[in-house]
Amino acid sequence: MRGRTRWVAGVTVLVLAGGGAAAAATGFGFDDKSGDDGKKDTKAPSIAKVGRQTLVDTERHSGDLGFGDAATVSGRLNGTVTGLPATGSTVDRGQALYQVDNTPVVLMFGGLPAYRALASGTEGADVKQFEDNLAALGYKGFTVDEKFSDATATAVKKWQDDLGLTETGVVDLGRVVYTTGAVRVDAHKLAVGDELRPGTALLTYTGLARVVTVSLDVSDQRLAVKDAAVTITLPNGKSVGGKIIAVATVIEAGEGGMGSDEPTTKIEVTVAIDDPAALTGLDQAAVDVGFTAAKRENVLTVPVAALLALAEGGYGVQVVDGSATRIVAVTTGMFAGGRVEVTGDGLAEGVTVGVPS
Repeated sequence: MRGRTRWVAGVTVLVLAGGGAAAAATGFGFDDKSGDDGKKDTKAPSIAKVGRQTLVDTERHSGDLGFGDAATVSGRLNGTVTGLPATGSTVDRGQALYQVDNTPVVLMFGGLPAYRALASGTEGADVKQFEDNLAALGYKGFTVDEKFSDATATAVKKWQDDLGLTETGVVDLGRVVYTTGAVRVDAHKLAVGDELRPGTALLTYTGLARVVTVSLDVSDQRLAVKDAAVTITLPNGKSVGGKIIAVATVIEAGEGGMGSDEPTTKIEVTVAIDDPAALTGLDQAAVDVGFTAAKRENVLTVPVAALLALAEGGYGVQVVDGSATRIVAVTTGMFAGGRVEVTGDGLAEGVTVGVPS
């Protein structure tokens, strides 16, 4: 039995939650006259083709363009701060990150923090890390391994001489700071002339690459997929691609202060920019980030406005066949970009369906 139908004129609410979709719509009534063959002879106001495509549902969230989270450098030496790099400047391997008593504290690359002095006879992974850097800076005459040899001590003396340090052949704890790469000085915690004691915060730094940071609610965690592609819309309206490079769960303190409000759990997403040149002139800015919430590949789709709400429930489309039409019940899938995934008897790519004007 063919039920009475009404046209869906336009989707007014589209709700996407979990993997499902629901559309709330209003509609127009149409004449339900049929010919002797059971096909409707009423023409739809306009027509569209059933397409085959990949549907992508995108959710947009606000993000911050910057240099990522800042890390803190704390002093390990006693003395007076006599030199600091300018905020926003870059410090590379072998360069002074700051000066104490007019002597440099040197930046080197590595993931293992300095935790002891290094001298002849010392062995361990921290020795190899230091020797890797010494060799990268052009010093020779020693073997890069986990043993601090007399040959290493000789090279260290040459390094100390170049830095204007006393040539002891010993790397004092606090003379070297390790980071994973060159850094950008973010802010100063002390000023030149201040007293420095071990454990005192001295400055903060970031990496050199600009990244976008997005704070998501836990309910949106499905969007935070490492290595997933995203689209970033810049303040000038241009769009640039990006990739999620890190996902972390963070606890934000309550806004009431002194712990009076409950803390909030957030999902922090870090996005790398595909084309850094597109960011020329931008260091920090508010941006819009489009995440892929769901994706359906190689599916049949029609305009959302082509859906008919059937009197007996569910949806259908009006298939236009020459001068006649017929109603085909459909099962809907994903809604995205003004189109909806459909399946139904006789539906195929290129079939013509009616769409209200």
